[in-house]
Amino acid sequence: MSSTATAIPGARAPEHHYETGARKWIITVTVIVAAMLELIDTTIVNVAINHISGNLGASIEDVSYVVTSYAIANVIVIPLSGFLGNLFGRRNYFVASIVLFTVASFLCGISTNIWMLVFFRFIQGIGGGGLLPTSQAILYETFRPEDRGAATGIFSMGLVLGPTIGPLLGGYLVDYFAWEWCFFVNIPIGIAAAWAALTFVTEPKVKHAVQKIDWSGIGLLAIGIGSLQFVLERGEQKDWFETDYIVWFTIIAVVSLIAFVWQELHTDHPAVDLSVLARSKNLAIAAVLTFIVGFGLYGSLFVFPVFVQRLLGFTAMLTGLVLFPSAMLTGIISMPLGIALQKGASPKLMMTVGMATFFLFCWELGNQTLMSGAENFFLILLLRGLSLGFIFIPVTLLAVTGLHGKDIGQATGLNNMVRQLGGSFGIAITNTYVAQRVAAHRLDILSHLSPYDPAAVQRLQGMKQALGQYMSSPVEAGQAAMAALEGIVVRQSYHLAYMDAFKMIAILFAICLPLLLFIRVDKKQKADISSAH
Repeated sequence: MSSTATAIPGARAPEHHYETGARKWIITVTVIVAAMLELIDTTIVNVAINHISGNLGASIEDVSYVVTSYAIANVIVIPLSGFLGNLFGRRNYFVASIVLFTVASFLCGISTNIWMLVFFRFIQGIGGGGLLPTSQAILYETFRPEDRGAATGIFSMGLVLGPTIGPLLGGYLVDYFAWEWCFFVNIPIGIAAAWAALTFVTEPKVKHAVQKIDWSGIGLLAIGIGSLQFVLERGEQKDWFETDYIVWFTIIAVVSLIAFVWQELHTDHPAVDLSVLARSKNLAIAAVLTFIVGFGLYGSLFVFPVFVQRLLGFTAMLTGLVLFPSAMLTGIISMPLGIALQKGASPKLMMTVGMATFFLFCWELGNQTLMSGAENFFLILLLRGLSLGFIFIPVTLLAVTGLHGKDIGQATGLNNMVRQLGGSFGIAITNTYVAQRVAAHRLDILSHLSPYDPAAVQRLQGMKQALGQYMSSPVEAGQAAMAALEGIVVRQSYHLAYMDAFKMIAILFAICLPLLLFIRVDKKQKADISSAH
């Protein structure tokens, strides 16, 4: 059964049907599962890179394109989702995205060489890119306006669980099966989600026909965003602007994106309606905050596994298990926070609590030592789970507050794209910052290792004596002691650099707190979701 509610945009607008009963919750589970499939696959392959390299006989650099190609396809398609939903029909586009993602997952799993895998991974990213914003729009259409806070809470739960489950699931599949199962695991879930979407999801009553396809805008967006994502993914490995093709891709990205913005603001039928940012100051603020949240979430999620696995000896499984409780906490509090927001709780206060807590989480991570164990991270990571719940829900709802009709689809697409770009910038900048801090800390440590420093000389002599019993000569013992000392210097340099990275992210959140003062939310202002897709 379904109940009706009249769309707000005008008196002649047809009635919109809000789902009720079992059908409502089947649709909810379907769209959340679809969104999580996309998010899990952003991180699930990361732990399988070494295995893929060995099995396909490819270098680690070549295998990294398996991650890069998916991210590039994602970030190109996400902002076009509103347009593509209008062009093909929201349900058709959603189902097609699931099917494309599932088929591409199978083809990735049976790939016999690295470039075949990279190509099908790109196709998988095209399918996955349509799932996130379309799932969000369908969820908003399914719930009544007064229940939109709960819907936002449910969706936010998937946003946090997906990237966190990825490494845990990937580690399990690689350890107990094979790397191919990182892709094959999507197939039964994708088939079930496609069937449920075909059976239960309906087209909205209000449709926005595409009168003209903005091929220029689509092309400029694909070239600009694709080039930018490539630069962010590969720049640090290639020493940024010391590499010619990174310079050229940067120029292409800048020129294409400037041309894209001009094109979309001067055409009557834009593929991505950027004017919605001018009509909604809250969306513009939400986009900035979403970028920052993406930067912090993905930046910290990038550094933490590297820190605990390289320096503390955690396995991929243990790393995932350590991160999992914080994601579960976010899931548990998401719906109550969404309902509280719907009933009048201050989004500004909620985001202030969230950003302050995320600052505390990153700052405490930045104070860990090389003696830290899994138990040392439990409470700290719970702060992460708490903060993400208090941030994601209000900022996601803020993005659509006061918007009507098809503007909702544009807003969700833009907001999801900005989060992905924030994550890419977060990983790229954090990675570069770590490399710079490693070099700085190494020089600082070496400046204290002098043959005139009694403590350094005593430490080196102790290492020579300890290693002497395993070596055939004092010379070999001396060389082994120097190598061991170099290992200690490298380990300490990376430890201090990772701690600096966590604190850098913490400071970014502290600096951005004043942005919350610009949020203006009228309690009577509601987003009309009756015709969004």
